[in-house]
Amino acid sequence: MNELEQKLYQAMDHAAPQDLDRILAACGPQNRDKVVPFAPPSRRRRPRMAWAAAAMLAVLLCGGFGLRGWQTSHAVASVVSLDVNPSIQLQVNQKEIVLEAQALNAEAEEILEGMDLRKTQLTVAVNAIVGSLLQHGYLDRISTAILISVEDDDVQRASRLETSLTEEVDAALANASAGAAVLSQTLTSDAALEEQAKTSQISVGKAALVQQVQALNSALEFDALAALTVEELDQLIHTGAPGMPVGTDSAAAAAQSYAGISDADVITRDVDPELDEAPAHYEVELLTAYGEFEYLVDAYSGAVLSGPADVASAAGAGRIPTLDPSQSIGQEKALSIALADAGIQKENALGLEVKGEYDDGRLLYEVEFRAGGVEYEYEVRASDGRIVKAERDGENMPVLSTGSQSTAGTQTGSGTASGDIGAQAAQTAALNHAGVQAGAVSEMKCERDQDDGRTIYEVEFRAGRMEYEYEVDAATGTILKAESEYDD
Repeated sequence: MNELEQKLYQAMDHAAPQDLDRILAACGPQNRDKVVPFAPPSRRRRPRMAWAAAAMLAVLLCGGFGLRGWQTSHAVASVVSLDVNPSIQLQVNQKEIVLEAQALNAEAEEILEGMDLRKTQLTVAVNAIVGSLLQHGYLDRISTAILISVEDDDVQRASRLETSLTEEVDAALANASAGAAVLSQTLTSDAALEEQAKTSQISVGKAALVQQVQALNSALEFDALAALTVEELDQLIHTGAPGMPVGTDSAAAAAQSYAGISDADVITRDVDPELDEAPAHYEVELLTAYGEFEYLVDAYSGAVLSGPADVASAAGAGRIPTLDPSQSIGQEKALSIALADAGIQKENALGLEVKGEYDDGRLLYEVEFRAGGVEYEYEVRASDGRIVKAERDGENMPVLSTGSQSTAGTQTGSGTASGDIGAQAAQTAALNHAGVQAGAVSEMKCERDQDDGRTIYEVEFRAGRMEYEYEVDAATGTILKAESEYDD
């Protein structure tokens, strides 16, 4: 007897305890159309309402909305996990509907923030997660990888899901022009592995990848490997796992120490693992108060292989740094200035990347992102936030800065006329209304049209298996029409 049946017996105990067994026994494919006879109780009389409840229970248990239907909708059939360094786990029923989405580490909590993926189609949920990973900069580099794992005791279903999800993520990354690699695997239930994953706060899929590394080198500790990225683990597997790499944080610290600079001197840092090269190393790029520097750090010893030593001393004890980082507006402020100028909300921007660079001794923040199929590139002065360069798809946009900081001007998005919000803003309004991340969209179409003397934007897009159609007022951004349809 399963848990549901036990609860049903308990719930009906006061209604008809003597006759529930007989009612259930009468149920079955051969008896669904038969009338179950009810004999009066021998010892005491029950109210008619109790018998009605018992009869209704029998109908529910025997009919199409019985135990089987309930289990199909509510029972976990597959566990799908997505790992980069954020680890996210989705529990899915037989109909590929998400029952629960779990963030397994702090990075994953940031990725899932503001998203409720329960009761959504699996492909829609995966596209939304990939979109958020892109937005937070986890999948834009060639040196990154995403791992898709499907845990299911039904081998055929697991294989089918692995194939379809891999294709879905590949398409999403291609659509976003992202360079990350896609890795995938299928798993069957393993209680020991699940417990290990839970203890280390990673997905079962990443735990399986760690086990593959340990199979090559048993001296490597599980928890230490679990802290590495999927890309690092994959590179270890391809190189035979000769040792335990120092990790990105230690590599950056080694480069900074060699350069003679502190965290306070560093404006931005970028670390990429290159464990499959000879010698295995981390590539560390530091933008500092004294300039830009690149270092190669041995992946296993942590020794600096190349790069300038003690740059602070070499600059001269009395030299004033190119820019005191404490006087910079900072990366987040530079990003917000660029987004405001473009008329793009942060949640709708993909591939967000902010880098510092020096130009004629001035520190600039280079801000890049994509939205609605349009690529934006800005250069924002670190000292006061003034936009000194603005490009969209390689074409210069007017720089509207009038003071120490940029303003968005009178236009929004790509509007071309006064009182017209523009196609980009119309797309954003439609996506926000639908609750769809831009990264989840596989097809997008936007046309400007006239309807009864009113200028509108007709926006059509597809996310997973859902198709959306919108009409957006070109003057105000008001949603005039909204339709969605599930494509079987």
